[in-house]
Amino acid sequence: MRLLLVEDNKVLADWLARTLRKQLYAVDWVENGVDADFVLRTETYDLVLLDLALPKLSGHEVLRRLRERGNTTPVLVLTADNTTRSRVTELDHGADDYVAKPFEVDELEARIRVLLRRSAHVANPQIACGDLVFHGATREFTLTGKPLTLTPRERTVLEVLVMKAGTTVSKAALGQSLSSLEDGVSADAIEIYVHRLRRKLEGSDATIVTLRGLGYVLRPVHHGA
Repeated sequence: MRLLLVEDNKVLADWLARTLRKQLYAVDWVENGVDADFVLRTETYDLVLLDLALPKLSGHEVLRRLRERGNTTPVLVLTADNTTRSRVTELDHGADDYVAKPFEVDELEARIRVLLRRSAHVANPQIACGDLVFHGATREFTLTGKPLTLTPRERTVLEVLVMKAGTTVSKAALGQSLSSLEDGVSADAIEIYVHRLRRKLEGSDATIVTLRGLGYVLRPVHHGA
């Protein structure tokens, strides 16, 4: 999952980006509203963490412009202003959730997971595809009831596929979920990760199907069909 962090406090941003990367999110960081507005016009994200008190262009304006373009990417507002009026204002203007500084990182991560599930139209924190189960609360996978050992990038690819199980996910979308602005992922690399995942799913009731020219689909195996 690819997140954009918009925060002008460099110490906070560095700590938060490192913390989220340890949770296997790909995180881009920009420190002003102008840069945020630009990358949100040119890049695709699964979620935006948006401070309001930004230089050059306020977070309020970044959010307004994002929604005016019809972009429905979930936005989690980070701000020191925890008044009821401020919370209501930002939610009315298109924010999806609101966390006041200082915050507990566990709460922030939980809110991120909820918004990502909601944007993928997944209500249950556990998603099953055959005997493959994704546990949304921990972002871990089990296969036939046992923990599935995955590298960080394999986990990210499988997470994207399971969140959209039964629908086609393009190679470009998988690449974006793994990439930051400084670290691109090649199409060949995506094929390698998918190949490794297929081997780990062999013999199970879940499989990754290639739709040539379109992308990949995670779906149950219908034995005997």
